[in-house]
Amino acid sequence: MAKFLADVTVTLHILALLFIGLGGFLAWRWPKVVFVHIFFAVWGVLVNVTPIPCPLTALENYFRHQQGLGDLPGGFNAYYFYDTLFPRSFLPVIAVFALTLLVLSYVGAYQRWRHRDHAHAHAAHLG
Repeated sequence: MAKFLADVTVTLHILALLFIGLGGFLAWRWPKVVFVHIFFAVWGVLVNVTPIPCPLTALENYFRHQQGLGDLPGGFNAYYFYDTLFPRSFLPVIAVFALTLLVLSYVGAYQRWRHRDHAHAHAAHLG
């Protein structure tokens, strides 16, 4: 059971990371998602630049201990991504890419909200 729960935790962690990277684009369709996205984005930055532990990493470590394994060596990102999916030396490029995606998603969301607000105002003016 601990192996299954650890795997579920890994899946949730990956989904959370995808949401941090791409969640701003969901706000194009569902504007209120932006508030949840901001929380996740701030949390993601905090756990990566401060000693605040990520609760999902702690949960996975708990399930790993239940299986007789130790903590994730180096943390979640280091264990699953660095030098596995991409070389650690690519981190600066990935950070710039992620920041660019974030800015584009928020600019796009703002443009869509502004366009929608103008359309609503125009419709109200005509009605």
